[in-house]
Amino acid sequence: MKNLLRVVFSLMVGAFCIMPASAFQFPDVATDYWAAKQIEILTDKGVIVGYPDGTFKPDANVTRAEFATMAIKALGQEHTKVAQPVEFTDITPDHWAYDAIQKALYFDLISREKDGSVFRPDDSVSREEATTVAVNALTTEEISPAKAKEVLSRKYADANSIPSSFLIPAGKSEILNMIVVAPGQDKPKLEAERPATRAEVAAILYNMTEQSKLNPNAKLAEAMRKKTGEGYVIPEATVQGSVGVIPAGAIVPVKVTKYISTQSSKAGDMYVATVPQNYITRDKFILVYENSNLKGQLLDVRSGKWFVRNGVLVLNNSLITTSNDQVTELLASGELHKDRNWFMKIVRATLKGEKLDATPEDVIYMKLLKPLKVDLTNGWIYE
Repeated sequence: MKNLLRVVFSLMVGAFCIMPASAFQFPDVATDYWAAKQIEILTDKGVIVGYPDGTFKPDANVTRAEFATMAIKALGQEHTKVAQPVEFTDITPDHWAYDAIQKALYFDLISREKDGSVFRPDDSVSREEATTVAVNALTTEEISPAKAKEVLSRKYADANSIPSSFLIPAGKSEILNMIVVAPGQDKPKLEAERPATRAEVAAILYNMTEQSKLNPNAKLAEAMRKKTGEGYVIPEATVQGSVGVIPAGAIVPVKVTKYISTQSSKAGDMYVATVPQNYITRDKFILVYENSNLKGQLLDVRSGKWFVRNGVLVLNNSLITTSNDQVTELLASGELHKDRNWFMKIVRATLKGEKLDATPEDVIYMKLLKPLKVDLTNGWIYE
């Protein structure tokens, strides 16, 4: 019990320490600042963070690598796998933003430039680039250059001088009311080539996430779809949006991979098990995928002895390795029991001495000791 309390306390402390700051805790972001709402929401979600000195620096610039990372986090796709990465001469797999950049390419948020060899990760992201990424995340109606110029000319002083590459994305963004311009200008400008500020990036990403909930592009729509399948129904599981929760106390089946027994195993022995079938909700949303690996140890092992006692075999699970190769906590406990016919029940009740064992073909039912919160679109477990 003391060890369990220590674990719980450390988890609480860790969660407190990594909790992101609210926008209103940034001394340089006033509550009435024009982008305060967007900064607060994206900060709370961990999409954007402040500086070590506690400030946000809303007027600072954002690099292309930083923006790609923010965009992927804003869309909730940081755990997506990319099978065929794109090569750049200035980005290697050990670059801190390599995975996020590859995901941004996979989801068609960004595309390779004409020469296709460089990404320019440390260049500041321009307003054109940031706005284009936001539009690329969506499924939108096609518009002509003439239509784009028409809708932009009504409002923006520099509509006739923006790069041709930005005309269609800007037009679509204006139609969707997604263009971000700081207040205070008599006739606002698009300023396509100017580096976007951190405040503008927050507002652009916020608009993108809101629109992507309604009309994501084809790849995002598939990734954001809750996955369904057959399996073991956990009736207590709940679903809210794209998140499923298996509550503490729910019973789940597992299969050990090696023979264990009250006669040959001992307390403290480690075991490996698998999920024998998908854990699913009543509506068949997949919570945990079949063949996910489980690890734990035998908590209590007492051999069965005739005329003395029945055997005791208690399993205590601690970790799960999911289909995403995520290794995280799954706390569960289960005691092995054998189903006997009426005659053997009388024998065991009278003579005692039950010997317990489990083979890789046997299913053991375990009780979850801590809730499991899962992203139903990709199977990622929230830690």
